[in-house]
Amino acid sequence: MSKKYMESGVNLEAGYESVRRIKSHVERTKVKGMIDSLGAFGGMFDLSSLGYKEPVLISGTDGVGTKLMLAFEMDKHDTIGQDVVAMCVNDVLVQGAMPIFFLDYVAVGKNFPEQIEQIVKGVADGCVLSECGLIGGETAEMPDMYEVGDYDLAGFCVGVVEKSKLITGAKVKKGDKIIGLTSSGVHSNGFSLVRKIVMKDKKLDLNGYTDIFNGKTLGETLLAPTRIYVKTIKALLEKVEVNGMCHITGGGFYENVPRILPEGLQAKIDTKTIDTPEIFKFLAKEGDVPKEDMYNVFNMGIGFMIVLDAEKVDEAMEVLKANGEKPVVLGEIVEGEGVDLVW
Repeated sequence: MSKKYMESGVNLEAGYESVRRIKSHVERTKVKGMIDSLGAFGGMFDLSSLGYKEPVLISGTDGVGTKLMLAFEMDKHDTIGQDVVAMCVNDVLVQGAMPIFFLDYVAVGKNFPEQIEQIVKGVADGCVLSECGLIGGETAEMPDMYEVGDYDLAGFCVGVVEKSKLITGAKVKKGDKIIGLTSSGVHSNGFSLVRKIVMKDKKLDLNGYTDIFNGKTLGETLLAPTRIYVKTIKALLEKVEVNGMCHITGGGFYENVPRILPEGLQAKIDTKTIDTPEIFKFLAKEGDVPKEDMYNVFNMGIGFMIVLDAEKVDEAMEVLKANGEKPVVLGEIVEGEGVDLVW
């Protein structure tokens, strides 16, 4: 134990205790190819064990944004880790890659082992849902950079797909249909606007409004962890060929959907097909937010989209429903540019 280091605000013993606490959570994420490397300088994974002929690695990195500040306010830290996993794995999933391993980074103002354990528990939960291994990470205690009790959280994942099965959106064509998969709520985007409405402008009670949100408080509703679509999409791709997929993250419909559209094509989406969760109606009303802005910031109840041939829609819907989804046909691909939202 370095007394001088402790005087600077860093507790090495707390760091060791954090590592001890998270070992059991890391164990839960073991998958084929994962090599035990907790505590090593680098995480290890045996790609050859997966049997790919022409493997293409696809990586993604992301954070949770200012949703963290809501977790601080609610003093609830056991789900925020799933958010950071979801934000990464759903991104690589879009290109047909199945996530194989994940690493996390937690920076804290003061190391509270119980808090670190709760954060990493959420990360492990997300990895289990994603069928990927948590092979490493970093916890940095940074006094003066972060307030006591505050932290930042980021992650990095790698997925793999056979080169011949890579999905880029290049096959998307006129007449294709668009299927939407439901979100669990706000997910992890748009929280700067959420906090402005809820915490700054209106100063709403985070422990209230259970009558609106089916017995859950406003705070609990906003902290609902981001959905992970890995198992669903894995099952779909085993039976149905898709032309493009889209993760609805920051920028909502207007910014994310065009990312998978070839030049000269437009996604025409009928918003009346979407069963919009109450939280979005609540935010729009309390913040006086126009519907165009809502669809430009939030997922509005659709967290993931699938574009495929029209004749494959029925089969895809059956597979999705069999895997617990409530899919909806949102619209189709037409000539044009960007996104056309039909009100």
